[in-house]
Amino acid sequence: MSIPALIFLIILFAAMFASYKTNKLTLTGSLTGGIVAQAIFAGAEFTGISILAAFFVLSVLATSHKKAEKRTITADMHHPEKRNAGQVLANGGVAAIFGLLACLIPSQADLFIVLMAAALASATADTLSSELGTVYGRRFYNIINFKPDEKGRDGVISLEGTLIGIAGSTIIAIVYAIGFGWSNAFFYIIIAGTIGNIADSLLGATLERKAYLNNDTVNFSNTALASLTCWFIIFYIP
Repeated sequence: MSIPALIFLIILFAAMFASYKTNKLTLTGSLTGGIVAQAIFAGAEFTGISILAAFFVLSVLATSHKKAEKRTITADMHHPEKRNAGQVLANGGVAAIFGLLACLIPSQADLFIVLMAAALASATADTLSSELGTVYGRRFYNIINFKPDEKGRDGVISLEGTLIGIAGSTIIAIVYAIGFGWSNAFFYIIIAGTIGNIADSLLGATLERKAYLNNDTVNFSNTALASLTCWFIIFYIP
């Protein structure tokens, strides 16, 4: 085993233990998070883990912020402070797949890593816009018809929450650029993450409200759509 891999495993096990003991993840959530992290490290090494860590830290901070105020909201919140295995896979599963693909197909690793970052940008944007937009948003609208709606409900957005989501995608893009260099991929990640976040709201306002999809499925779908959007931009938009 190489020294970097050994260092990674030590850090990973410490992070898994801390996440479980501080009630940020359930036991199965912590173990699943470890598998996701290993897949990402296999393809993108420490920069990939830095991107995953940025998502996790931002999500924890956003979810913990003004918890008492959020408890007064009548609508269900979908980002509980303690996440289980299903929620970990919903947010990180797509990124893990691209991490493995980057490892297994080195000739396409650069592409897969950008798509991985786009998936995590979408997950970050979704979590931050939901958690912080609910607190700091002033006017809330149904994304389908833009009529006023109850904050915290599926498919309800605010200008403030949308901007916070874009900021979240931007942070992920910055971490990617620091590790892999500044290029057009920086903008692709932000755009894809934002579109994925919008897709999450659209799915929430339609299929999730009607109980055709649950929140984990919606979250997995928005990260997959973000990666697909990024792929489309790379290959079809000059």
